[in-house]
Amino acid sequence: MATKLYVGNLNYSTSEEGLRNAFSSYGEIVSVKIIQGKGFGFVEYRSADEAEAAKEALNNTQLDGRSIKVSDARPQEKQSLGDRGSHREKKFSNGGKGGFSKGGFSKNDGSSFQKRERY
Repeated sequence: MATKLYVGNLNYSTSEEGLRNAFSSYGEIVSVKIIQGKGFGFVEYRSADEAEAAKEALNNTQLDGRSIKVSDARPQEKQSLGDRGSHREKKFSNGGKGGFSKGGFSKNDGSSFQKRERY
């Protein structure tokens, strides 16, 4: 059984102190962390029995006007750079006609049309 709980659907105004107060009657809390701007956080208990009691008692209850979801926290998955998207793997080439001397007229191309110099 886990000692760390995920608490979801938090009101953005919920503080870590408020979350600690809501969960403290179920056992000794080791840590409380709210992920700012995401609406979720974590509460860690000293023992798995305390965490289980809090999960059973507080899941789908009201906190700061929201119905919170309490479940066992999953281990954080580490992302490799390749998992973040393929845009970092793309190689850019000099294809296309953009940029300097990539099409259009140049002064030394032998054409009768001369580009006008900027004033």
